Amino acid sequence: MSQHVLIAGGGIVGCLTAMQLVARGCKVTIVERNKIASQTSGESSWAGTGIMFPLLPWMYSDHVNTLTHYGASCYADICSRLFQETGIDPQMLNSGFLLLPPFDREAALAWCERYQVKVEEASAAAFGITSPSGDQALWLPEINQVRPPCLMHALRTWLENHHVRLLEHTELKPLPQDTTRLKSWQTTTGEWLEADRFIVTSGAWSFELLKEVASKLQIKPMRGQILLYKPEHNPSTVVFREDFYLVPRQDGYLLAGSTLEDVGFDASTTDSVREEIRAKAAALLPELQHQPIIKHWSGLRPGTPENLPVIGPHPAVENLYLNTGHFRYGLTMGPGSASLVAALVCGEKPWTDPTPFSLPQ
Repeated sequence: MSQHVLIAGGGIVGCLTAMQLVARGCKVTIVERNKIASQTSGESSWAGTGIMFPLLPWMYSDHVNTLTHYGASCYADICSRLFQETGIDPQMLNSGFLLLPPFDREAALAWCERYQVKVEEASAAAFGITSPSGDQALWLPEINQVRPPCLMHALRTWLENHHVRLLEHTELKPLPQDTTRLKSWQTTTGEWLEADRFIVTSGAWSFELLKEVASKLQIKPMRGQILLYKPEHNPSTVVFREDFYLVPRQDGYLLAGSTLEDVGFDASTTDSVREEIRAKAAALLPELQHQPIIKHWSGLRPGTPENLPVIGPHPAVENLYLNTGHFRYGLTMGPGSASLVAALVCGEKPWTDPTPFSLPQ
């Protein structure tokens, strides 16, 4: 008899985890406090830019790079399968990644060599980009992106087609301190949801659910705001400079962002940040000075120290697992972390050592 797994959180990480469990013959229920694949205020899964690349990866640990590198390599197959089986195109696009100075050129080139990522010396002007700190850029031509709302819609449809139960607008109560094993998890309306195993993939909301049983779980919401343009001449590649990026989409729109704001669960947008992003965008692409802002939104990322997620079994609650805290790279890390936690739940050997992602005790 297949085991029943309840997943708390229906973002990209939760949906990818469900896919992995379905492939292993599990019965799966996803509990989501809002609506899966909806543009709900604060949800990072639809709000992100979809770049399949950790920004300045040479600044991160090998453990982060292991997850992001593995995850990025999975998306061609994932998107192809989703498109074939649902008819919804996640809009994966090979756009490349143009890195403008200032940055550590030696570290960047060494990282590209180590991870066998193609890199070329490039001129920002050749891409129609104004570079405030000199024209000598690096271009990584093989970097891809996907459109998160389309990916989420495709994932939702795939899960429905594979009989995954989606319990939406359903909020779980925080686990009590004396929990040692879960038979069921209570919702805020008093209903008890039974399962054999439980996985928390609730992103920025994970600590609220687990604060009584995982006091050392260091996850907090970090707001990121983004602007949307539709310029006459879109860049042909993702452009990155000093933690700011322009991301051209397949439909001719352009994303500009993003911020990192420690403001709790406040998912509102602000006029001051809008003007800050507008100025940075126009500095790279001057025609944006005269372009209207079509949309302005924000998302709450699950911030963690050093961008390191927590993936694996809870040390004190026997049948509880975590797959959360991916900060800025839930999309890029998602396939690897989903495969990792699904293997652990099902008693298989995981594709990489899970020890570095264990919950701090």
